[in-house]
Amino acid sequence: MNWNIQQSITIGQLRIDGITNSSVLQIGSAGSIQSLSQLYNTGGFAEPAPELSEELATLSLVPLPNPT
Repeated sequence: MNWNIQQSITIGQLRIDGITNSSVLQIGSAGSIQSLSQLYNTGGFAEPAPELSEELATLSLVPLPNPT
C-alpha cells in the first residue's frame, strides 16, 4: 500500500535539551528511518590516545553548570 502525504510545517521555536550520537530528530513523516554510523580519523592518528593520569582523571576540564 502506498501513501502520499502532503504537509506544511511551521516551527516558531524548537528547543532541544539534549542530543547524542544515537539521537533521531524527526519533524514530519518518514516511511522508514535507517541508522548510519560513520567513524573518521580526520587527525590522521596512528594509535590510541594515552590514558589519563590519576590526577587528571578526577579533574573536570569542561566547566559545567550547577545542577538545578
